[in-house]
Amino acid sequence: MRHFVRCPERTSRRYNARFFAAPMWFRNLLIYRIKDWPRQSLAKVEEQLARKVLQACGKLDLVSRGWVPPGADEGPLAQALQGRWMLALGMEQKLLPATVINQQLRDRAKEIAQKQGYAPGRKQLREMREQLVDELAPRALAKRSRTYLIIDPSARWLLVDAASATRGDEVVEALGNSVENLALAPLRTIRSPLSAMTEWLAAGEAPDGFSIDREAELRAPGAEKSTIRYLRHALEGEELSAHLAAGMQVSRLALTWREHVSFVLDEDLRLKRLIFADRLKEEASKQGQQAEEQFEADFAILAGELFGLLPDLVRALGGE
Repeated sequence: MRHFVRCPERTSRRYNARFFAAPMWFRNLLIYRIKDWPRQSLAKVEEQLARKVLQACGKLDLVSRGWVPPGADEGPLAQALQGRWMLALGMEQKLLPATVINQQLRDRAKEIAQKQGYAPGRKQLREMREQLVDELAPRALAKRSRTYLIIDPSARWLLVDAASATRGDEVVEALGNSVENLALAPLRTIRSPLSAMTEWLAAGEAPDGFSIDREAELRAPGAEKSTIRYLRHALEGEELSAHLAAGMQVSRLALTWREHVSFVLDEDLRLKRLIFADRLKEEASKQGQQAEEQFEADFAILAGELFGLLPDLVRALGGE
């Protein structure tokens, strides 16, 4: 059961990098630790990435992944600034809508049923679907995207601009297949975000450096996992206290860090819907006149904020 509490809105065929838009500020954040990695030079890493650049999908390929320049067209595959590296994993994916496949599959199944006198079985339908995909793939349009990531080799962090664990796994797999002897693991803290967020909301007080915003999701333990979401709603009052007293736990909580970055923290230690203070982007825009300068200014401030936030967040969750 889901219950929503709402308030009014608040105001080679190497891939050509020019198809991609300019780099953007991170919108989501997955956090990984570099567990093992003999230090390598940037030049060595770039050499390894160059072996796995993005290729256009073949006729029968539905998806292709590989490295693309994170900055300017034809630029380096790893942009370095202040000891940190930005990379971009590109993806080209064929668009084959399920509705189109299902419609054609139904039409073919009907024809075969008329010929053989009975409807195709599951195995035959599965084979027909695979054949349809192979036939449609060469004519399908391709969609291109990329996922940004930042590596801090000295502090041993990997930050990925992705909302889902699936996309994070794709990045980790691509790095593992490209960069030698690199071992990664998701950040783990002593306290779970679930228990910490529940305690913060029950006390009505965020940890040092953070403030609680007007969004939360509460979930009841047990098989049903009944959920209540507060959107643009003051997180206080008897109703909220009663839910917490009844044993509901906070699975998502909106926070702001030092009035610089707002985000929603979830129970899996993912930061979603990152919003950087306008003054930070204004500061970056003043520093960059040319495209390359703007990229470096954005990168410097983005990385500075994220790597400033991380120690406070880890400390709030009891350490690693």
